[in-house]
Amino acid sequence: MIYFDSGATTLQKPPAVARATALAMGRMASPGRGGHRPGLLAAQATFRCRELAAELFHVPTPEQVVLTFNATHGLNIAIETLVKPGMSVLISGYEHNAVTRKLASVPEVAVKVASARPFDRDGMLADFRRKMTPEVDVVICNHVSNVFGFILPVDEIGKLCAERGKSLIIDASQSAGTLPVHLDELNADFIAMPGHKGLYGPQGTGLLLCGERVDGAPVLFGGTGSLSALQTMPEFLPDRLEAGTHNVCGIAGLTEGIRFVCRKGQSCILRHEQELTKCMVQGLKAIPGVEVFSGDPETQSGLCSFRAEQMDCETLGEALARRGIAVRAGLHCAPLAHRSAGTEESGTVRISFSAFNSRWEVEKALQILREILSC
Repeated sequence: MIYFDSGATTLQKPPAVARATALAMGRMASPGRGGHRPGLLAAQATFRCRELAAELFHVPTPEQVVLTFNATHGLNIAIETLVKPGMSVLISGYEHNAVTRKLASVPEVAVKVASARPFDRDGMLADFRRKMTPEVDVVICNHVSNVFGFILPVDEIGKLCAERGKSLIIDASQSAGTLPVHLDELNADFIAMPGHKGLYGPQGTGLLLCGERVDGAPVLFGGTGSLSALQTMPEFLPDRLEAGTHNVCGIAGLTEGIRFVCRKGQSCILRHEQELTKCMVQGLKAIPGVEVFSGDPETQSGLCSFRAEQMDCETLGEALARRGIAVRAGLHCAPLAHRSAGTEESGTVRISFSAFNSRWEVEKALQILREILSC
């Protein structure tokens, strides 16, 4: 099988990830739940994960790295903390349902959308500038669109938020592990990311980077192994946001995934993925009836979307799957992004790469796609 769905989950992991996960299963208990060796090993493993993440993402202290179940969990915490009933929130036109559905659950929240066509960074920044009016309380921005690979101008948006005194949440689900994500430079209150995509960790892992201005509002309440006599959650991070038993096995695997990214280098991984994207885009554009959504290396990561006149996206995705090509078709849990691009009715077929894909796989997939569409 040729796997081109790393935008959902990276299937090929560094071997050390599986080894660490299996080792933790047999040797580690739960951090903070005992002074015995299995408990201490678990505490050491979770802290080491925080340390590595703090180094990679320029977080001042490891305690500001909260271990979550996924990016959705982290985004829910961030929104729960900052967005209150009756507030005004400005979001990009490329937000995932992890953002929009949570916002829809908050009473009387006014949601404004800054939008532009895919890969129009200047247009996006201009619309953020226009719509970031005094009544806006919170800004939420996707770093990279999970549908199109569009790299949004989060650096400039962060500066704009700092100038205008706005709280900022960044969804780094498609950028963590390839693009620079520096908490201290983006002026963000929270940055959420999954462990199972560009960080090459197991499913069920994630990170929430917390700025120094906020403590975070828990969405889960329960035991933390600390201050157990209290019937309120601890006031300090990370305990305040980490109720219940940790996914220690997943965290051990995530640590090795982060180590892999650090050894290989984010810029090296990004360059490899962008080269494959360029090759794929060129090949797709040569197929009659295919519309490709693409930009330049400044605006597009290692992911691209397309649709074909000859076949609807879901049918095409299934046809590719039957031929051993794993892609994703449809709305990708991000209808707002499709609305921004004018693809809400059709959806797209998405191809997303990882460090483990090759040029040969791209050429083979293009060959199979040509055969399917010429039938």
